Amino acid sequence: MDGFYEWNIDRKLSTLTLDNYSTNDAVVEDILKELPSASLMLHGSLFHMRCCAHILNLIVQDGLSVIGQAIARIRESVGYWSASPKREQKFVEAARQEGIESTKKLALDCKTHWNSTYLMLETAFIYKDVFFRLKLREPKYRCLPTEEEWELAEQVCSKLKIFYVATNLFSGTKYPTSNIYFPKVCEIRIALSNWLRCENDLIRNMAAKMLEKFNKYWDVINGVLGVASLLDPRYKMKSLDYFFPRIYGVDGKYHILRIQGLLSDLFNQYQSKQGSSQPPPNAAPSLQTNIPCSEDDGFVSDFEMYIAQESNVVEGKSELDFYLEEKLLPGTPNFDILVWWKTTGPKYPILSSIARDILAIPVSTVASESIFSTGGKVVSPHRNKLHSDTLKALMCVQNWLQADIKGQQSCSTFFDDTDEEEDEL
Repeated sequence: MDGFYEWNIDRKLSTLTLDNYSTNDAVVEDILKELPSASLMLHGSLFHMRCCAHILNLIVQDGLSVIGQAIARIRESVGYWSASPKREQKFVEAARQEGIESTKKLALDCKTHWNSTYLMLETAFIYKDVFFRLKLREPKYRCLPTEEEWELAEQVCSKLKIFYVATNLFSGTKYPTSNIYFPKVCEIRIALSNWLRCENDLIRNMAAKMLEKFNKYWDVINGVLGVASLLDPRYKMKSLDYFFPRIYGVDGKYHILRIQGLLSDLFNQYQSKQGSSQPPPNAAPSLQTNIPCSEDDGFVSDFEMYIAQESNVVEGKSELDFYLEEKLLPGTPNFDILVWWKTTGPKYPILSSIARDILAIPVSTVASESIFSTGGKVVSPHRNKLHSDTLKALMCVQNWLQADIKGQQSCSTFFDDTDEEEDEL
């Protein structure tokens, strides 16, 4: 821990985003013992951030287990027809005969990367008729899924589209700010609740398993994500007012107040560090605070007392109150929330400091993990005799091509193939 103090990391670290391993919980406890609680947000209660991408992975893996047999047979079929160039060519010719013009190639998934399983299934569905056709022509092809298995896999895959979109967002390498995650997570929660009312027993069973896993992590992450959404000038309270009643029903108001209280506690902590808060420079001017008296006899009328009370209420407002009462910022494409808070800093000095720390919290470890697992993507068990120069060339070309594609967010994989997820807090 000497390096912690030598580089003043103990006073620069506010949160730590980690995967969902029990060993990480122990690491966090040890680190917190070494850090001064006064330098942490809310004395360290927000220090440990769970990786949202890993949470999604655990949830979806539970859902996919419901159709495990169907996925296994589709995976085996894809593996059979992509095992050699000769079989690939035969598959392409059969697709042409079926009149399928798609240029997507069959690709095996990685069992620990659920999004790759989703893409494998999505592509396989395009060529479903091709698999049936080849079954009649190839006696060695014995792993064709049944019609019922195809149907079940398609139904489940269509439901997982929302998870795939969220995974792309969570796995971005452009480090998107934490405010954009809250609506996506809430949409997933609402979707799972709706699936519980589905007529299909399999979908209901899948939704029940996924919802149980989701709720296990939801209370851990929704506080930080909710505060980040409040600090988005395009949403503020509207995001909580819209989503929480749909998620919690009659208890929605309580949970809205809980997130508001969390932001209020943060505001008070930052305010105590920076000194007393002054009303924002552009805020509406407050009324006179002293109670005026009649010029004749000094009598204070009820009307004058009412005016004085109203002025005291206005003067008692903090910059947090003024911020929440301001009109929402119109939504604009490519809105840069960090630039907005930087330019609005003089108006809301305390809130801008909170926004700087909250919006910078990485909600996923995917981007950092992908740096260390790049070699495993190139040197697979099926291609493990590459020369070191060839390996370097492949990795460099991959990096250059990705850099040329503007706005691309790499999410092809998010866990090292040797990882074993632990489902515990």
